[in-house]
Amino acid sequence: MAVFWGDERYYSLNHYLKQTFGEKLYKISLNGGMTCPNRDGTLGSRGCIFCSAKGSGDFAEDGRLSVTEQITQGKAQAARKYFGSSYIAYFQAYTNTYAPVPRLRELFFEAIRHPDIRILDIATRPDCLGGDVLELLDELNQIKPVWVELGLQTIHPNTAALIRRGYELLVFEQAVHSLRLLGIPVIVHTILGLPHEDMEHQLATVRYLNTLDIQGVKFQLLHILKHTDLAVYYREHPFHLPDMEEYFGMVGKCLCALRPDIVVHRLTGDGPKPLLIAPLWTGNKRQVQNGLRAYLKEQDIWQGKEGYDG
Repeated sequence: MAVFWGDERYYSLNHYLKQTFGEKLYKISLNGGMTCPNRDGTLGSRGCIFCSAKGSGDFAEDGRLSVTEQITQGKAQAARKYFGSSYIAYFQAYTNTYAPVPRLRELFFEAIRHPDIRILDIATRPDCLGGDVLELLDELNQIKPVWVELGLQTIHPNTAALIRRGYELLVFEQAVHSLRLLGIPVIVHTILGLPHEDMEHQLATVRYLNTLDIQGVKFQLLHILKHTDLAVYYREHPFHLPDMEEYFGMVGKCLCALRPDIVVHRLTGDGPKPLLIAPLWTGNKRQVQNGLRAYLKEQDIWQGKEGYDG
């Protein structure tokens, strides 16, 4: 029997927010002025091969502004389409626990104490969660809900080496365990369409996530952006990228394999159009979202349909 979440075929973030907070919350992407151990020479100097110069924060606010100024600017930009007054402060650019704890405390407390912020959402690497950082996150989580987003991308070691992820799977598992001991929800990033991965590789990653105590997942189609090492690799070693219909099928299979209590924070994504090399069809975000919604309904797909290894 199908499980429906409102009018969705999956446990969407919007449904979760309305269920938990009684309203939709708008996410403001912030820039804390961080760097990354994969960029500053600790692990490497060029970052993950798909990462843009802005450290996946291409849609984040200007890092030269204070957190409060960034929130104000984000609210003004959201005013055209969001008429509520509750927001998620999302530290998105680079690795957002990769700084001295006093600096993190300053940034995070400014965000979480803002009267319009309901949730503090922090994107980081699992190898950047030392004991002092975890203590800070625990303290913040007593004030307002804190989420931590971890970039796993894939469980397959050959792919992880190719994209220069820079940590072993055990490090990720330890980070999830440490965060959950503090009661902090964990959202995991995965990338569909990575070089030389087929559907079975992607489903293996999803089924692995089902075995962990995670609360959310983001599915992101691989984007090839200008000025990245992935763009060079794609030019020198061309690999298949899915068209829109093919991607819908990939998402549908991943949803069917996904544990039904895991909140789906994203099913699509769009790279900055001036930087986007491929797939170009992702540039029409509304068309993709509408098409995917129709596909899931037409194919009678819902999250957890095939069961899971739990």
